[in-house]
Amino acid sequence: MMLIIFSDLFGLGGCVESIIVGVTGASGAVYAQRLLRFLCKREYNIHLAISDAAFLVIRHELYVDLDRHQPNFRDFLGFSADNITYYHNADIGATIASSRYPIKAMVIVPCSTNTLCSVACGISNNLIQRAAGITIKERRDLVVVPRETPLSSIHLEAMQRLSSAGACILPAMPGFYHRPQAIEDQVDFVVAKILDVLRIPHTLVPEWHSAELLGIEDK
Repeated sequence: MMLIIFSDLFGLGGCVESIIVGVTGASGAVYAQRLLRFLCKREYNIHLAISDAAFLVIRHELYVDLDRHQPNFRDFLGFSADNITYYHNADIGATIASSRYPIKAMVIVPCSTNTLCSVACGISNNLIQRAAGITIKERRDLVVVPRETPLSSIHLEAMQRLSSAGACILPAMPGFYHRPQAIEDQVDFVVAKILDVLRIPHTLVPEWHSAELLGIEDK
């Protein structure tokens, strides 16, 4: 059963692009929160699925207790979002479970190793896994953001398999050359990398200018 909020597919500039966001049970729920905040304000048509384990992580890490059947996104994002369509992760008959539904891309953030390995093996036990499999077979952009460490050979082989199938493996590995002053800066670094892969313009982190960042006079 599809729940919550339907967004208008057409904005002032024409058709609004659709992006699937899958949130799974790895640590790092704040990455999903920040990405959703950014996309919502850019008026993308967002299709969101959250795994059972992710609800637990969100409650533990962000102190937000979301209802699994009808989550209040004002609590999660800090504002109301009328361009999010939410699906229960058990709803494998949802719109985004069909290859006929056009989407720009899918992001799994954070991506648990369970989801990583399942998608790599073609397993579709829930909506997030099903949507990821469709994204791969339709040659659409799939960005997978694992946050596990250390990684076993099983995890690395799953990443290699997904990469060979066309997915982008984007581990949550924040850099330091932008001189972060707060945790939010590190979160923005990872989200900026996701947006770069999706070819979505942003100003979350400064562009790399070696002369400026390294204190070298540009001549």
